[in-house]
Amino acid sequence: MLAEQARRGGSIVLTGGSTPGAAYERAAALEPDWSKVELWWGDERCVPPEDDRSNYRAARETLLDRLQEQPREVHRIRGELAPADAAGELDEALDGVALDLLLLGLGPDGHVASLFPGSPQLQIEDRRAVSGPAGLEPWVERVTMTLPELRSAARIAFLVAGESKAEAVATAFGGAINTDVPASLVRLAPVRVEAFLDAAAASKIGAG
Repeated sequence: MLAEQARRGGSIVLTGGSTPGAAYERAAALEPDWSKVELWWGDERCVPPEDDRSNYRAARETLLDRLQEQPREVHRIRGELAPADAAGELDEALDGVALDLLLLGLGPDGHVASLFPGSPQLQIEDRRAVSGPAGLEPWVERVTMTLPELRSAARIAFLVAGESKAEAVATAFGGAINTDVPASLVRLAPVRVEAFLDAAAASKIGAG
């Protein structure tokens, strides 16, 4: 899917965490020319780009460093800035941008991007990006796209792996849509939301 979008062009929004690394490596092997696309990130930890916790660094090592042709533009969230400044910069950069493919992960607590259960950021409707505290480790400030921005993408796909995510998968995709499970709120998007799961992550769907 990532390689196909790279061939078509447009914009791709990457996700962080450990799960998508293999997908990024595979996409780079399938399509080494990403010169037709612009890259974005749905969220970032407020750390420098060389920090082990950086979503940008993870994507650089698994995707960007493996490409023959780099993306037309790479919109790195500048986590080394003050969180509010980095969020403001992202908000401004997203003005008028159409997101073609949005890749999302899912936290064991049901969070999506850096929108955590109970976070006031879940209520923000008038900005494309905001900053806020983490809801789990690593305990660093975050910058994240807001729910309206996430739901604006033309294609939305979750990639989730591991038994630790099984309960969150069941509630996010099979339960009620509510702020206790932020990922469930993405289902309010006007497009079909896709979920790519391994057997362990899918093991509790339909249970009970």
